[in-house]
Amino acid sequence: MKYISMLAVLLIVSLALPLAAQQEKSADNMNVVREALRADKKALVADNMQLTESEAKAFWPVYEEYQTEMKVIGDRMVKLIENYGATHKVMTDDTAGKLLKNLMSIQRDRVTLQEKYLPKFEKVLPMTKVARYYQIENKFRAVVDYDVTSQIPLVE
Repeated sequence: MKYISMLAVLLIVSLALPLAAQQEKSADNMNVVREALRADKKALVADNMQLTESEAKAFWPVYEEYQTEMKVIGDRMVKLIENYGATHKVMTDDTAGKLLKNLMSIQRDRVTLQEKYLPKFEKVLPMTKVARYYQIENKFRAVVDYDVTSQIPLVE
C-alpha cells in the first residue's frame, strides 16, 4: 500500500499545524493545512482503492458528499480546539465540562455519519472495497488526530 509514503507527507505538512488560539494567523494556516490534507487524502484514496471505471464513476460523488458532511464535523472540532486554546491555562470545571461534552458530541456525530454512509457506499462498491475505504479513512483520521492532539497541552 502506498499509504506509508502518503503518511510521511501528511506528517510533514501537519507538523505546521499550531494550536489554533496561539497565533494570530492560525485560522488561515489551519485552513491551508486542512485543504492540503483534503487533497492529499483524495489522492491517497484514489491510489489505494483500485476502483474500476464504473466503480469510480459511482464512488466519487458519494465520497464528495461524505467529505462535505464530514467537513462540518471537522469545523466543529477546529472550533473546539480554538476554544480550548483560549481557556486551557485558566480552565474551570464548568468550562472543562462543556468542552468535554462538546468533544463527545463531535465524536458521536462522526460515528453516526460513518454509519449513515455505510449503506450508500455499499450500493456503489463491493463490501471488500467499502471495508478498504473505511480502513483508509480510519488510518488517515488516526494520523491527523495523533498529530493534532500531540500539539495540544494538557489542562493546567
